[in-house]
Amino acid sequence: MSVRICVPRETTAGESRVALTPDGAKRLLSDDVSIAIEAGAGHAAGFPDAAYEDVGVEIIPDEGRLLGEADIVFKVAPPSEAEADGLREGTVLACLLRPHENGALIEHLAGRAVTTLALELVPRITRAQSMDALSSQSNLAGYKAVLLAANSLGRIFPLLMTAAGTLSPARVLVLGAGVAGLQALATARRLGADTWGYDIRAAVREEVESLGAKFVDLQEGAAEDAETEGGYAKELEEAEQARQRELLEQHITRADVVITTALVPGRPAPVLISEATVEGMKHGSVIVDLAGEAGGNCSLSTPGETVVERGVTIHAPLNVPGSLPYHASQLLGRNLSALVKPMIGEDGVTVDLGDDVIGPCCVTHAGEVRFGA
Repeated sequence: MSVRICVPRETTAGESRVALTPDGAKRLLSDDVSIAIEAGAGHAAGFPDAAYEDVGVEIIPDEGRLLGEADIVFKVAPPSEAEADGLREGTVLACLLRPHENGALIEHLAGRAVTTLALELVPRITRAQSMDALSSQSNLAGYKAVLLAANSLGRIFPLLMTAAGTLSPARVLVLGAGVAGLQALATARRLGADTWGYDIRAAVREEVESLGAKFVDLQEGAAEDAETEGGYAKELEEAEQARQRELLEQHITRADVVITTALVPGRPAPVLISEATVEGMKHGSVIVDLAGEAGGNCSLSTPGETVVERGVTIHAPLNVPGSLPYHASQLLGRNLSALVKPMIGEDGVTVDLGDDVIGPCCVTHAGEVRFGA
Protein backbone atom coordinates (compact mmCIF):
# COMPACT_ATOMS: atom_id res chain seq x y z
CA MET A 1 0.00 0.00 0.00
CA SER A 2 1.54 3.30 -1.09
CA VAL A 3 1.55 6.25 1.33
CA ARG A 4 1.30 9.75 -0.16
CA ILE A 5 3.06 12.64 1.57
CA CYS A 6 1.96 16.11 0.47
CA VAL A 7 3.52 19.50 1.14
CA PRO A 8 1.38 22.61 0.55
CA ARG A 9 2.73 26.09 0.02
CA GLU A 10 2.82 28.12 3.24
CA THR A 11 0.20 30.87 3.29
CA THR A 12 0.98 32.49 6.65
CA ALA A 13 2.20 36.05 6.14
CA GLY A 14 5.98 36.27 6.24
CA GLU A 15 6.56 32.51 6.31
CA SER A 16 9.29 31.68 3.82
CA ARG A 17 10.18 28.16 4.98
CA VAL A 18 9.02 24.96 3.32
CA ALA A 19 8.30 21.75 5.22
CA LEU A 20 10.37 19.44 2.97
CA THR A 21 13.40 20.08 0.79
CA PRO A 22 14.37 18.11 -2.33
CA ASP A 23 17.13 16.33 -0.43
CA GLY A 24 14.70 15.39 2.33
CA ALA A 25 12.18 14.16 -0.20
CA LYS A 26 14.83 11.98 -1.85
CA ARG A 27 15.47 10.27 1.49
CA LEU A 28 11.77 9.53 1.99
CA LEU A 29 10.78 8.38 -1.48
CA SER A 30 10.46 4.62 -1.93
CA ASP A 31 8.22 1.99 -3.46
CA ASP A 32 5.90 2.54 -0.49
CA VAL A 33 6.06 6.36 -0.39
CA SER A 34 5.16 8.95 -3.04
CA ILE A 35 5.52 12.68 -2.49
CA ALA A 36 3.75 15.68 -4.01
CA ILE A 37 4.34 19.36 -3.38
CA GLU A 38 2.34 22.41 -4.31
CA ALA A 39 3.83 24.43 -7.15
CA GLY A 40 6.09 27.19 -5.82
CA ALA A 41 6.11 25.90 -2.25
CA GLY A 42 9.90 25.95 -1.99
CA HIS A 43 10.68 29.07 -4.01
CA ALA A 44 11.02 31.49 -1.08
CA ALA A 45 13.39 29.10 0.67
CA GLY A 46 15.61 28.67 -2.38
CA PHE A 47 14.22 25.36 -3.68
CA PRO A 48 12.67 25.64 -7.19
CA ASP A 49 10.07 23.19 -8.46
CA ALA A 50 12.63 21.70 -10.85
CA ALA A 51 14.79 20.59 -7.93
CA TYR A 52 11.88 18.58 -6.56
CA GLU A 53 11.02 17.12 -9.94
CA ASP A 54 14.62 15.98 -10.35
CA VAL A 55 14.31 13.67 -7.32
CA GLY A 56 10.88 12.31 -8.26
CA VAL A 57 8.46 14.62 -6.46
CA GLU A 58 5.22 15.43 -8.28
CA ILE A 59 4.39 19.14 -8.63
CA ILE A 60 0.69 19.92 -8.21
CA PRO A 61 -0.59 23.49 -8.76
CA ASP A 62 -4.00 22.90 -7.14
CA GLU A 63 -3.87 22.98 -3.33
CA GLY A 64 -7.33 21.41 -3.04
CA ARG A 65 -6.31 18.40 -5.09
CA LEU A 66 -3.00 18.13 -3.25
CA LEU A 67 -4.58 18.03 0.22
CA GLY A 68 -7.36 15.75 -0.93
CA GLU A 69 -4.85 13.11 -2.03
CA ALA A 70 -2.70 13.22 1.11
CA ASP A 71 -2.22 10.49 3.66
CA ILE A 72 0.35 12.65 5.45
CA VAL A 73 0.71 16.43 5.24
CA PHE A 74 3.90 18.27 6.19
CA LYS A 75 3.53 21.95 7.06
CA VAL A 76 5.56 24.61 8.80
CA ALA A 77 2.89 26.89 10.25
CA PRO A 78 -0.55 25.82 11.55
CA PRO A 79 -3.11 25.28 8.79
CA SER A 80 -5.79 27.81 8.03
CA GLU A 81 -9.40 26.75 8.48
CA ALA A 82 -9.69 26.35 4.72
CA GLU A 83 -6.63 24.09 4.64
CA ALA A 84 -8.04 22.05 7.52
CA ASP A 85 -11.30 21.65 5.58
CA GLY A 86 -9.33 20.25 2.65
CA LEU A 87 -7.91 17.35 4.67
CA ARG A 88 -9.51 13.93 4.43
CA GLU A 89 -10.63 11.99 7.49
CA GLY A 90 -7.68 10.05 8.89
CA THR A 91 -5.02 12.26 7.32
CA VAL A 92 -1.92 12.76 9.48
CA LEU A 93 -0.89 16.42 9.74
CA ALA A 94 2.54 17.25 11.20
CA CYS A 95 3.56 20.88 11.76
CA LEU A 96 4.50 23.59 14.24
CA LEU A 97 0.95 23.83 15.55
CA ARG A 98 1.31 26.28 18.48
CA PRO A 99 -1.20 24.19 20.44
CA HIS A 100 -1.37 26.54 23.44
CA GLU A 101 -2.65 29.34 21.18
CA ASN A 102 -4.87 27.47 18.74
CA GLY A 103 -7.65 25.85 20.71
CA ALA A 104 -10.34 26.58 18.11
CA LEU A 105 -8.19 25.18 15.29
CA ILE A 106 -7.49 22.04 17.29
CA GLU A 107 -11.21 21.50 17.87
CA HIS A 108 -11.78 21.99 14.14
CA LEU A 109 -9.11 19.45 13.22
CA ALA A 110 -10.61 16.97 15.65
CA GLY A 111 -14.00 17.52 14.06
CA ARG A 112 -12.44 16.65 10.70
CA ALA A 113 -11.04 13.42 12.26
CA VAL A 114 -7.51 14.50 11.35
CA THR A 115 -4.57 13.10 13.32
CA THR A 116 -2.41 16.08 14.25
CA LEU A 117 1.18 15.91 15.46
CA ALA A 118 2.55 19.09 17.03
CA LEU A 119 6.32 19.38 16.69
CA GLU A 120 6.44 21.61 19.78
CA LEU A 121 5.29 18.67 21.91
CA VAL A 122 7.92 16.15 20.79
CA PRO A 123 9.43 14.97 24.10
CA ARG A 124 13.06 15.71 24.91
CA ILE A 125 14.27 12.13 25.00
CA THR A 126 17.28 10.58 23.31
CA ARG A 127 15.29 8.78 20.64
CA ALA A 128 13.53 11.99 19.61
CA GLN A 129 16.57 14.24 19.21
CA SER A 130 16.38 14.09 15.41
CA MET A 131 12.69 15.10 15.62
CA ASP A 132 13.21 18.11 17.90
CA ALA A 133 12.15 21.05 15.73
CA LEU A 134 12.17 23.54 18.60
CA SER A 135 15.88 22.89 19.07
CA SER A 136 16.75 22.93 15.38
CA GLN A 137 14.96 26.22 14.80
CA SER A 138 16.15 27.80 18.06
CA ASN A 139 19.74 27.09 17.04
CA LEU A 140 19.27 29.29 14.00
CA ALA A 141 17.47 31.97 16.01
CA GLY A 142 20.36 32.23 18.46
CA TYR A 143 22.83 32.61 15.63
CA LYS A 144 20.78 35.26 13.83
CA ALA A 145 20.19 37.23 17.05
CA VAL A 146 23.92 37.88 17.37
CA LEU A 147 24.14 39.08 13.76
CA LEU A 148 21.23 41.47 14.35
CA ALA A 149 22.95 42.83 17.44
CA ALA A 150 26.34 43.17 15.76
CA ASN A 151 24.78 45.02 12.84
CA SER A 152 23.05 47.50 15.17
CA LEU A 153 25.86 48.09 17.62
CA GLY A 154 28.05 51.10 16.92
CA ARG A 155 31.21 49.23 17.83
CA ILE A 156 32.96 46.00 16.88
CA PHE A 157 32.73 42.78 18.88
CA PRO A 158 36.39 41.67 19.12
CA LEU A 159 39.43 43.07 20.90
CA LEU A 160 41.45 44.96 18.28
CA MET A 161 45.02 46.14 18.81
CA THR A 162 46.15 48.77 16.31
CA ALA A 163 48.90 51.35 15.98
CA ALA A 164 46.29 53.95 16.90
CA GLY A 165 45.40 52.18 20.11
CA THR A 166 43.54 49.19 21.49
CA LEU A 167 39.79 48.68 21.13
CA SER A 168 38.20 46.70 23.95
CA PRO A 169 35.80 43.86 23.11
CA ALA A 170 32.04 44.29 23.30
CA ARG A 171 30.37 42.76 26.33
CA VAL A 172 27.51 40.43 25.36
CA LEU A 173 25.08 39.09 27.96
CA VAL A 174 22.70 36.27 27.03
CA LEU A 175 19.70 35.68 29.30
CA GLY A 176 18.49 32.10 29.04
CA ALA A 177 20.90 29.26 28.27
CA GLY A 178 18.65 26.96 26.29
CA VAL A 179 19.43 26.01 22.71
CA ALA A 180 19.02 29.55 21.35
CA GLY A 181 20.99 31.10 24.20
CA LEU A 182 23.89 28.68 23.93
CA GLN A 183 24.10 29.20 20.17
CA ALA A 184 24.06 32.97 20.73
CA LEU A 185 26.92 32.67 23.22
CA ALA A 186 28.91 30.49 20.83
CA THR A 187 28.36 32.88 17.91
CA ALA A 188 29.21 36.00 19.92
CA ARG A 189 32.32 34.26 21.22
CA ARG A 190 33.40 33.39 17.67
CA LEU A 191 33.06 37.07 16.79
CA GLY A 192 35.41 37.94 19.64
CA ALA A 193 33.00 39.36 22.23
CA ASP A 194 33.39 39.14 25.99
CA THR A 195 30.48 36.75 26.63
CA TRP A 196 28.33 36.23 29.72
CA GLY A 197 25.39 33.89 30.20
CA TYR A 198 22.62 33.64 32.76
CA ASP A 199 19.90 31.07 33.45
CA ILE A 200 17.71 30.26 36.44
CA ARG A 201 18.77 26.60 36.04
CA ALA A 202 22.01 26.03 37.90
CA ALA A 203 22.59 22.85 35.87
CA VAL A 204 23.47 24.78 32.70
CA ARG A 205 26.45 26.55 34.23
CA GLU A 206 28.89 23.99 32.81
CA GLU A 207 27.38 24.34 29.33
CA VAL A 208 27.79 28.12 29.43
CA GLU A 209 31.37 27.90 30.63
CA SER A 210 32.23 25.20 28.08
CA LEU A 211 31.60 27.82 25.38
CA GLY A 212 34.16 30.17 26.90
CA ALA A 213 31.52 32.41 28.48
CA LYS A 214 31.29 33.50 32.11
CA PHE A 215 28.23 32.40 34.08
CA VAL A 216 26.26 35.05 35.95
CA ASP A 217 25.68 33.47 39.37
CA LEU A 218 23.08 35.44 41.32
CA GLN A 219 22.98 33.14 44.30
CA GLU A 220 24.78 30.10 45.57
CA GLY A 221 23.00 26.85 44.75
CA ALA A 222 20.66 28.74 42.44
CA ALA A 223 17.37 27.29 41.33
CA GLU A 224 18.00 23.58 41.74
CA ASP A 225 14.31 22.93 41.03
CA ALA A 226 13.87 25.49 38.25
CA GLU A 227 13.97 22.91 35.47
CA THR A 228 11.13 20.77 34.13
CA GLU A 229 11.47 17.08 33.33
CA GLY A 230 11.80 18.05 29.67
CA GLY A 231 14.78 20.30 30.35
CA TYR A 232 12.94 23.62 30.01
CA ALA A 233 12.98 26.41 32.58
CA LYS A 234 10.01 26.62 34.92
CA GLU A 235 8.06 29.83 35.35
CA LEU A 236 9.04 31.59 38.57
CA GLU A 237 6.63 33.22 40.99
CA GLU A 238 6.22 36.97 40.44
CA ALA A 239 8.13 37.83 43.64
CA GLU A 240 11.04 35.65 42.56
CA GLN A 241 10.95 37.15 39.06
CA ALA A 242 11.18 40.64 40.57
CA ARG A 243 14.11 39.63 42.75
CA GLN A 244 15.90 38.09 39.76
CA ARG A 245 15.37 41.28 37.73
CA GLU A 246 16.84 43.38 40.51
CA LEU A 247 19.93 41.19 40.84
CA LEU A 248 20.41 41.06 37.07
CA GLU A 249 20.15 44.81 36.58
CA GLN A 250 23.81 45.55 37.32
CA HIS A 251 24.91 42.95 34.77
CA ILE A 252 22.47 44.21 32.11
CA THR A 253 23.50 47.84 32.50
CA ARG A 254 27.18 46.92 32.02
CA ALA A 255 26.52 45.06 28.77
CA ASP A 256 26.81 46.45 25.25
CA VAL A 257 24.47 43.75 23.92
CA VAL A 258 21.78 41.80 25.76
CA ILE A 259 20.10 38.85 24.04
CA THR A 260 17.05 37.43 25.79
CA THR A 261 15.66 33.96 25.07
CA ALA A 262 13.43 33.14 28.07
CA LEU A 263 10.16 31.39 27.16
CA VAL A 264 7.68 29.35 29.18
CA PRO A 265 5.46 27.07 27.02
CA GLY A 266 1.87 28.27 26.99
CA ARG A 267 2.52 31.40 29.05
CA PRO A 268 3.53 35.00 28.36
CA ALA A 269 7.29 35.48 28.32
CA PRO A 270 8.73 36.56 31.70
CA VAL A 271 9.85 40.18 31.88
CA LEU A 272 13.58 40.20 32.56
CA ILE A 273 14.39 43.78 31.57
CA SER A 274 12.26 46.56 33.01
CA GLU A 275 11.88 50.10 31.73
CA ALA A 276 14.02 51.32 34.63
CA THR A 277 16.78 48.88 33.67
CA VAL A 278 16.74 50.10 30.06
CA GLU A 279 17.03 53.63 31.45
CA GLY A 280 20.29 52.61 33.13
CA MET A 281 21.83 50.94 30.07
CA LYS A 282 24.62 52.57 28.10
CA HIS A 283 23.62 54.85 25.25
CA GLY A 284 23.96 52.94 21.98
CA SER A 285 23.62 49.48 23.52
CA VAL A 286 21.40 46.84 21.91
CA ILE A 287 18.76 44.37 23.10
CA VAL A 288 17.64 41.48 20.91
CA ASP A 289 14.48 40.01 22.41
CA LEU A 290 13.89 36.53 21.01
CA ALA A 291 10.73 36.14 23.09
CA GLY A 292 8.83 38.71 21.02
CA GLU A 293 6.21 36.21 19.85
CA ALA A 294 5.22 35.62 23.49
CA GLY A 295 5.17 39.32 24.41
CA GLY A 296 8.88 39.83 25.00
CA ASN A 297 11.39 39.63 27.85
CA CYS A 298 11.84 43.41 27.81
CA SER A 299 8.97 45.61 28.97
CA LEU A 300 9.71 48.08 26.14
CA SER A 301 9.78 45.51 23.33
CA THR A 302 7.29 45.89 20.51
CA PRO A 303 6.80 42.43 18.97
CA GLY A 304 7.77 42.41 15.31
CA GLU A 305 9.44 45.83 15.42
CA THR A 306 12.72 47.55 16.21
CA VAL A 307 12.45 50.58 18.48
CA VAL A 308 14.92 52.94 20.12
CA GLU A 309 14.14 53.73 23.74
CA ARG A 310 16.36 55.78 26.07
CA GLY A 311 19.11 55.50 23.47
CA VAL A 312 18.91 51.69 23.44
CA THR A 313 18.01 49.80 20.25
CA ILE A 314 15.49 47.06 21.03
CA HIS A 315 14.81 44.36 18.45
CA ALA A 316 11.83 42.02 18.97
CA PRO A 317 11.81 40.03 15.72
CA LEU A 318 9.17 37.43 14.92
CA ASN A 319 9.85 34.08 13.22
CA VAL A 320 13.61 34.51 13.33
CA PRO A 321 14.31 31.04 11.84
CA GLY A 322 12.17 32.09 8.87
CA SER A 323 14.76 34.75 8.07
CA LEU A 324 17.17 31.89 7.29
CA PRO A 325 14.71 29.83 5.23
CA TYR A 326 17.18 27.65 3.32
CA HIS A 327 18.79 26.02 6.32
CA ALA A 328 15.70 26.33 8.51
CA SER A 329 13.76 24.31 5.92
CA GLN A 330 16.50 21.70 5.69
CA LEU A 331 16.45 21.14 9.45
CA LEU A 332 12.68 21.26 9.80
CA GLY A 333 12.20 18.83 6.92
CA ARG A 334 14.56 16.37 8.61
CA ASN A 335 12.67 16.74 11.89
CA LEU A 336 9.36 16.00 10.18
CA SER A 337 10.78 13.07 8.24
CA ALA A 338 12.32 11.54 11.34
CA LEU A 339 9.03 11.86 13.20
CA VAL A 340 6.80 10.35 10.52
CA LYS A 341 9.01 7.76 8.81
CA PRO A 342 8.65 5.13 11.59
CA MET A 343 4.86 5.40 11.21
CA ILE A 344 4.94 4.23 7.58
CA GLY A 345 4.79 0.53 6.82
CA GLU A 346 3.52 -1.95 4.26
CA ASP A 347 -0.03 -1.49 5.57
CA GLY A 348 0.04 2.30 5.34
CA VAL A 349 0.27 4.77 8.23
CA THR A 350 0.06 3.47 11.80
CA VAL A 351 -0.60 5.91 14.66
CA ASP A 352 0.66 4.22 17.83
CA LEU A 353 -0.52 6.37 20.73
CA GLY A 354 1.47 4.14 23.07
CA ASP A 355 4.71 5.19 21.41
CA ASP A 356 6.81 7.40 23.69
CA VAL A 357 7.17 10.03 20.95
CA ILE A 358 3.91 9.89 19.00
CA GLY A 359 1.70 9.72 22.09
CA PRO A 360 2.95 12.96 23.73
CA CYS A 361 2.91 15.02 20.50
CA CYS A 362 -0.44 13.77 19.15
CA VAL A 363 -2.94 16.60 19.62
CA THR A 364 -5.98 15.18 17.78
CA HIS A 365 -6.84 11.65 16.73
CA ALA A 366 -9.98 9.75 15.71
CA GLY A 367 -12.20 12.77 16.30
CA GLU A 368 -10.90 13.52 19.79
CA VAL A 369 -8.72 16.28 21.23
CA ARG A 370 -5.87 14.73 23.19
CA PHE A 371 -3.97 17.93 24.02
CA GLY A 372 -4.45 18.91 27.65
CA ALA A 373 -6.37 15.72 28.43
